[in-house]
Amino acid sequence: MLKQVEKTISTGAQPGLRHARALFLADRLTIDRSGRSGVVSTAPFCFQSGEGYVAVFRYGAVILIGLPREAEAAALAQFSGQVSSSGPIDEERVDIELLPDQDEGPSTNGTIRVRELTVPHVLVLADVLAKSVALARYEKDIASVFDTIEPAANTLATKGRIPKNRKALLQLVGSALLAQHRVSGRIAFAEKPDILWEHPQLGRFYDRLEDEYEIIERGVVLNGKMGVIATAAETFTDMIDTARSARLELLIVVLILAELVIAAFTLFRH
Repeated sequence: MLKQVEKTISTGAQPGLRHARALFLADRLTIDRSGRSGVVSTAPFCFQSGEGYVAVFRYGAVILIGLPREAEAAALAQFSGQVSSSGPIDEERVDIELLPDQDEGPSTNGTIRVRELTVPHVLVLADVLAKSVALARYEKDIASVFDTIEPAANTLATKGRIPKNRKALLQLVGSALLAQHRVSGRIAFAEKPDILWEHPQLGRFYDRLEDEYEIIERGVVLNGKMGVIATAAETFTDMIDTARSARLELLIVVLILAELVIAAFTLFRH
């Protein structure tokens, strides 16, 4: 499959075959829209480049459809200053078959069949690929947060000790809340693209793609994991606060007793 993809990119679009590539570059992307030609959509911002299309999503995904390698490099160069340095770039690739007489949607050989690669088809496909590659990034981020929580949970379970680093736990809560905002707010994985209002006949095509990439299922699972992280971190912080309160109360009692002893000693001395 990979060799076929590389061949498609290097030789250009073959008759009846196009290539789509989805990349997650950063948590937020901006693009200079002034003087841009070939614009076919503003939300998401999508423009035509030669015989292909480039779709840019503000939450960090860029979708390239039907572009040769040189054109892909030129399109991605526009975002070189915005690429996140936190890790490797998440990427997904898929081939698109143009088959006028076939049913539209994912095929058994891993490609996506369309009767014609129109602008509405491009926007529907770009929406699903953008959500998929963004979910893949956040799935990795949440997995790393779970790896951070696990040692603290093991210590609590085996030794009965709570972690003392309250700042790190608060950072976990913040990470979970931020990821939840990005998944539910920015990506809006459960919402369908606006293009379906104008072209409802593509609803079935979108549903089949959404089901193939398990967009709803992955979003729901991710939200559930983020809820677990937030609950665990809040539980740890509550336990730390309770322990601190107990120590403070003990210190107050000790100070009161010390003051009574000093007062009694002074009274009996005189």
